[in-house]
Amino acid sequence: MAAKGTEAEKPENDSDRLVQLSNPNVATMKEDILYHFNLSTSTHDFPAMFGDVKFVCVGGSPSRMNAFIRYIGAELGLKCPGEDYPNICVGTDRYSMYKAGPVLSVSHGMGVPSMSIMLHELIKLLYHARCSNVTVIRIGTSGGIGLEPGSVVITRQAVDACFKPELEQMVLGKRVVRSTDLDQQLVQELMQCSTELGEFTTVVGNTMCTMDFYEGQGRLDGALCSYTEKDKQAYLQAAYAAGIRNIEMESSVFAAMCSACGLRAAVVCVALLNRLEGDQISSAHEVLVEYQERPQRLVGYFIKKRLGKA
Repeated sequence: MAAKGTEAEKPENDSDRLVQLSNPNVATMKEDILYHFNLSTSTHDFPAMFGDVKFVCVGGSPSRMNAFIRYIGAELGLKCPGEDYPNICVGTDRYSMYKAGPVLSVSHGMGVPSMSIMLHELIKLLYHARCSNVTVIRIGTSGGIGLEPGSVVITRQAVDACFKPELEQMVLGKRVVRSTDLDQQLVQELMQCSTELGEFTTVVGNTMCTMDFYEGQGRLDGALCSYTEKDKQAYLQAAYAAGIRNIEMESSVFAAMCSACGLRAAVVCVALLNRLEGDQISSAHEVLVEYQERPQRLVGYFIKKRLGKA
């Protein structure tokens, strides 16, 4: 990794959108240790390592994000197809991080808490690196509502389990509510990219973020269940009527934190099943692998188009 050096001043102009923090304390710190990334401002030169980053793609699985960076690296002509990239977070097993040119690929684990920890350190990383005009996209999997398996959902708005577009968090024992708005221009840009690709069904809809995979999503197959199939169907139908097209466990905190720090952000997830028809994922492994590649292909095309390489 690059050794810490003197940070060169980066020219600013009206078109630059430097990454900002919503925390004045960080600017007064002599050293900032990004513990879960195994990175520190005293031992790593963040501008040299990450200053050219314009796109950050995040997803739950380390192996999926490694596959994505190998894919986008080949698409951008940076390395041969299948050629591997080093894990920048070597030395920790919490998250993995890979870089190919202006693209950073980071795993975030499963659920709001894991995503939140990763985002705090990722946004600080971009801030210390003096990155500008950064677009952050979550690519992942989800359960669809009223969609054919394999359909891709571009999130219009992240909502909670009560269908409200907000993230509720307890801070110092007090209830803090943050907006989960996403960049609508980016939503339309991604939808246009999917239309141009023409490879799979893509829809724009709301995404429900839950705190649990089983009861929180109305599944009947967990270790605990206090409701009926009829109750479940009524809830999912109500969600569909509210514009919700898929369910996952990270979008609300992702949208809230990116919005609070002024980052353009989007969520692109494939639906592995239609929850109105069942709770368990039963598609063959090779089918699921192809489904999981769909958000990668869409976002890869978007990045290439932005860079003038599509």
